[in-house]
Amino acid sequence: MTISRAEILAAKILIVDDQPANMELLEQLLAVTGYTNLEQTSDSLEVLGLHQKNDYDLILLDLKMPKMDGFEVMQALKQHDPDHYLPVIVLTAEPTHKLRALNAGAKDFLSKPFSLVEVKTRIYNMLEVRLLYKMLAKQNQFLEQVVSERSIKLSESEARFTSMAKLPAHWYWEQSANAQNTTISGSALELLGLRITAFFGQHAAEKILGWNVLEQQKLQETIVKQEAFRDFRFSRTNEDGTQQFFQVSGEPMFDTAYRFVGFRGIGSELTPNT
Repeated sequence: MTISRAEILAAKILIVDDQPANMELLEQLLAVTGYTNLEQTSDSLEVLGLHQKNDYDLILLDLKMPKMDGFEVMQALKQHDPDHYLPVIVLTAEPTHKLRALNAGAKDFLSKPFSLVEVKTRIYNMLEVRLLYKMLAKQNQFLEQVVSERSIKLSESEARFTSMAKLPAHWYWEQSANAQNTTISGSALELLGLRITAFFGQHAAEKILGWNVLEQQKLQETIVKQEAFRDFRFSRTNEDGTQQFFQVSGEPMFDTAYRFVGFRGIGSELTPNT
């Protein structure tokens, strides 16, 4: 997981200082370096509202200001979103304020008077960490959403299969994710296993003919979609001309990581007794 230089230079930066000359100097230093998304304010009372509106990637915050000093601004920002990453680098000419600012939540500091090398290095490093943090937060949010959606899907799948399993059935079946392996079990295995397995597409030593090819294709198309199905009907014509009729219901299966691993279901023979 990396952040490109172009992304860093396009980051949103707010400069806060009650001295216009300091703001202009910082903005010129950043512009020369290549930063393109710069804003400034000399009113510390505006910082919280501006950040709520624009969600800055970095706030360059002077500590010594009228109305609200930098410490009070950081406190307001933390109260607005106490669990959020506080993207602040403080600006100070007083060495004794540096440790206090870091304890208050600032991520770094720039000493006055400004050094071009220090400004470039600290701001670039800070933005790289900040943007990585935001990227990670988005990925975690996406993963949480995926897990939640798949958990719901899995719960619904289990509920449907439980309901399906209560239906009258002659056998249970499972098929692998690549549809290359199908197993049949149940009281009718000896009678139907070879024939049903052949219909699902698995080759047997004794080739079983008579299946309706269109029905086979339709079933496999349904399985490929990874969607549950119920009472799918198919048939076979035996060598003596008699016909057998069957139906199956199926449900997709997922592993503990919510990855599709195949199908399972139940089946019955519907051939009328003669």
